[in-house]
Amino acid sequence: MTGPLHGVRIADLSRVLAGPYATMLLGDLGAEVIKVERPEVGDDTRAWGPPYADNGMATYFAGVNRNKSSHAIDLSTLEGMADVRALIAESDVLVENFRPGALAAMGLGYDDLAAEHPGLIYCSISGFGSGEGAALPGYDLLVQAMGGLMSVTGPGPGEPTKVGVALVDVITGLHATVGILAALHHRDETGEGQHIEVNLLSSLLSALVNQSSGYVAGGVVPGILGNAHPSIAPYEVFATADRPIVLAVGNDGQFRALVGALGLAELAADERFAANPQRVAHRSELKALLEGALASRGASEWQVTIAAAGVPCGPINDLEHAFALAQRLGLDPVVEIGGVPTVANPITLSGSPVEYRLPPPDLGR
Repeated sequence: MTGPLHGVRIADLSRVLAGPYATMLLGDLGAEVIKVERPEVGDDTRAWGPPYADNGMATYFAGVNRNKSSHAIDLSTLEGMADVRALIAESDVLVENFRPGALAAMGLGYDDLAAEHPGLIYCSISGFGSGEGAALPGYDLLVQAMGGLMSVTGPGPGEPTKVGVALVDVITGLHATVGILAALHHRDETGEGQHIEVNLLSSLLSALVNQSSGYVAGGVVPGILGNAHPSIAPYEVFATADRPIVLAVGNDGQFRALVGALGLAELAADERFAANPQRVAHRSELKALLEGALASRGASEWQVTIAAAGVPCGPINDLEHAFALAQRLGLDPVVEIGGVPTVANPITLSGSPVEYRLPPPDLGR
């Protein structure tokens, strides 16, 4: 059985995270991905360690580069340009995250290549677009700051904090993947290729969903609420007798079940807490009352009691415990390819499942 993208060839001229993540997902779906890297140096993330896998490869690189082969090509030489042009001529998709305009200056821009290969799908990934923001460096941390994510993330007001992973790169890679799949379908219908542009800033603004919608449609500029939710309560982290627990109460019925399980059934009739808008307005008072009850027992004991009442709750796991949970639930979160453990693709397809054919490649292989 072959993946749904079997027969699609991708020339991957991207590096670091957003582009490589997108092309890895496409490779998992059966596409042939040829990663173009600088001779001797390769993708920047080959040097981003520790930590390292058992074979000495930086785990950062390994995490986004399975199901690819690596071609070491020097684009500053005539031979290298001939090699990459030959690769593009045999490819369905080109993915790149060079500084906007850099490939066009080499004669490898979309307009140049589309004239020769009208069916080519050309995906450009940038930090701030190809217009007025073309000169701005597209680093995830910079976009988390300038794009507003840090303004709503942190322990409290005045303490903006980045997310613990390069989340904007990942989100942008997902948007690039969606765009490429849509363009492949369009080409199947019309025979025409096209130019896809995605950028980190626009991807983040879209991914801020309720927060960005609250500003665009409601004029509300949100601030930092720590672990609290701007529109739902109780929906945050709560102290217990030993360690924190998360309560995610999404409706009034769940709230009644929660306070019943905690021995605080009278709060369901309290006008301050009877409906979600009131609970949001009186969030601090509600949290104090709930933590007063939670202080009588530990998190594990409370989780059993609260979950039995039908209320979403859970501990704050580290990655070791998170992977153990996924394994216990039968989700098979780790796949080993060629002796290198990698995180499994989360997409399950009943008729054309994802494939794990190639381990993250050594440079030039």
